[in-house]
Amino acid sequence: SELVPMYRDPRSDMPVTQFNMKYVEQAGLVKFDFLGLKTLTVLETAVKLIRRRGVDIDLATIPLDDKDTYAMLSRGEVVGVFQVESAGMRKALIGMRPDCIEDIIALVALYRPGPMENIPTYNARKHGEEEMASIHPKIDHLVKETQGVIVYQEQVMQIAQELS
Repeated sequence: SELVPMYRDPRSDMPVTQFNMKYVEQAGLVKFDFLGLKTLTVLETAVKLIRRRGVDIDLATIPLDDKDTYAMLSRGEVVGVFQVESAGMRKALIGMRPDCIEDIIALVALYRPGPMENIPTYNARKHGEEEMASIHPKIDHLVKETQGVIVYQEQVMQIAQELS
C-alpha cells in the first residue's frame, strides 16, 4: 500500500497492515476490529450435543422474526444471552422494545461510550415520540433504518461517498 506498510498474514493469507490501529487511523484509513468470539464455539458445541440426541439443528434456519423472542428481550429476560445480558444492556433493551433483528444490531453498536448518548433518540424515534429530522436529502435514505442516527462506520463511509 502507498499509505501504510503491509504484509501477508501466514495464517489467513490475507494482507494486513503492520501499523497498530492508532497509526492506521492517523494515516486516514478506516479501522475494523475483527474479534474472536468464544460464543461461536459454545454454539457449535451445543449443536453437536443436541445432534447426539437425534435432533438436527441448523443455526442458519432459526427465524429472526420470532415475536415471542422479541417480547422476552423487551422484558429484559436476557440472562446468558451474549452481548445483551449486562444490567445496563437489559435496561436499554427494555427502553428500546426491539421488534426486529436490526434493532438488536443497532443497540449493540450504540451501547458504547460516546454513541450510547444516541440510544434515547433512537428509541424516541422508533416509538413515534420524536420525528426523524432530515440530516441532508442526499443521505436520509442511508440513516432511515437506524432512525436517523448514524450508528455504523459503514454509514459514515456511505455518507462520505454520497456527499463527495
